[in-house]
Amino acid sequence: MNLEIPKVSGILAATRSIFADVLGDDNTPVPVLPAGLPDAARPLAAEGLRRLTEYQGPGYAQLYVDRLRRFAGRRNLDDAVFAEIARLMMMRMAYDDAIEMAQLQLATAESGRGVPPVAVRKLRLDEMVSSLPEMVADPVLWGLEYMGWLHLPVTRRFSAASRLSLRRLKIEASLKRWRLSSIRYARERVWVERWLHMIDRSLTKQPAAVAAVVATAEMVQGYGDGYTQNLRDWNSIIDGLVKPTFDGVLSCPDLAGAIAEARAAVRPDPQQAALKQALARIRARAGTGS
Repeated sequence: MNLEIPKVSGILAATRSIFADVLGDDNTPVPVLPAGLPDAARPLAAEGLRRLTEYQGPGYAQLYVDRLRRFAGRRNLDDAVFAEIARLMMMRMAYDDAIEMAQLQLATAESGRGVPPVAVRKLRLDEMVSSLPEMVADPVLWGLEYMGWLHLPVTRRFSAASRLSLRRLKIEASLKRWRLSSIRYARERVWVERWLHMIDRSLTKQPAAVAAVVATAEMVQGYGDGYTQNLRDWNSIIDGLVKPTFDGVLSCPDLAGAIAEARAAVRPDPQQAALKQALARIRARAGTGS
């Protein structure tokens, strides 16, 4: 059997590519705003570019630009609603993780405004581990689940009050190199894409509900148990009301009003009792689609 030996140059090129990905090198040129943005959205989109370049890098900011471009020039999309898409997408793409908390605390410390107060955050163990690269996080999460420790609360102190704590902040902030290979990022990307997909479908199926669908992104924010609950509530409204309406399973001509009614029933309740009751009422009133 003859084995073909790859050329050395090909091996070196592949190796460089692998290490660039692992180290998080981002040589992407600084992106520019896409053409066709409404005037009302341009300042927010420009802030999104700046914020996400700082948060992760120009390549990540380019993803923001590409997502905005999907809606440029779309019919039935009000300029103010486009501006909300730009604002909320910036907020969701710059999600709160331990890396971001260290980045913000470090930036405050380096701004010359004196030593910032200690920032105390109550996170979850699985939340912290999921910010690590997938190949590292997967076995750790499996072990935590096996031990029953997956959702244990963890109190983190982000401080720049001493040289040692400042050095720790720098190390934690530098982990942003691996953020895009983390389990948490993979989940966040799926969430953002699903939100954008629902906006797309609303533009086609129910243009009058677009603003309400866009605004649901306000529900998903924060960290720790609160973030987990927010995400569950959002998925319940999308799965139980919005998607079935677009699929024709539910007949809900006033989807915007139904979304508002469901959101008003959201409580800090892991059992989602009030939300489930509200969704059941709305579905019974709506009936099945044709």
